[in-house]
Amino acid sequence: MKKIFQHIILFSFINLLFFSGISYALPPIQGKVVRIADGDTITVLQNSKQYKIRLYGIDTPEKKQDFGQKAKKFTSDMIFRQQVKVVVYDIDRYGRTVGMVYIGKKCLNEELIKNGYAWVYKHYCFESFCNNWLKLERKARVNKLGLWIYNNPVPPWDFRRGKSNKINLPGTYHGNISSHIFHASDCKHFNCKSCTKIFKTRESAIKAGYRPCGICNP
Repeated sequence: MKKIFQHIILFSFINLLFFSGISYALPPIQGKVVRIADGDTITVLQNSKQYKIRLYGIDTPEKKQDFGQKAKKFTSDMIFRQQVKVVVYDIDRYGRTVGMVYIGKKCLNEELIKNGYAWVYKHYCFESFCNNWLKLERKARVNKLGLWIYNNPVPPWDFRRGKSNKINLPGTYHGNISSHIFHASDCKHFNCKSCTKIFKTRESAIKAGYRPCGICNP
């Protein structure tokens, strides 16, 4: 009976570890950052082995989105060629290690949110600190930090599904120097090849001899 009871306790403990997440089973990764793929994906070298790390609980803009390259630069400036510690939470379907990246006492995941370079990835953020991260995200939005200078930036998970990366940057218009037509920031012609003239007001565009676009009606 005693052995049966011991086996029950052991089985319960294994189940607890499994269902609580594999971060309890995997040791942290400590090594040098040797590659920055984008704002939320890096490569860490530990003992001659490379680990591709996907930052837990956040999502930065894709490379082709506004602020995608700036998010990548923020991550690079903070940790590239630096020694970091990765607290492992999971292994995703692509074989990447999902975790929290620390350089000293600073957490890269959190710094990206605080500075307006990442969304809290609510669909995959389940820890208690995720609620605090949402508060940091709201604060960055209110203070218009990073990508939050835009009113309605498209989240990367929508962008990956093909949603247009239209943005609304108040008080900015692009003028086509060939046609002399100017467009609002949510117009499909806003970033046309010849749309290199920038106006801060509608009035200044008209005064310069540009006509409003008939599609977006700026």
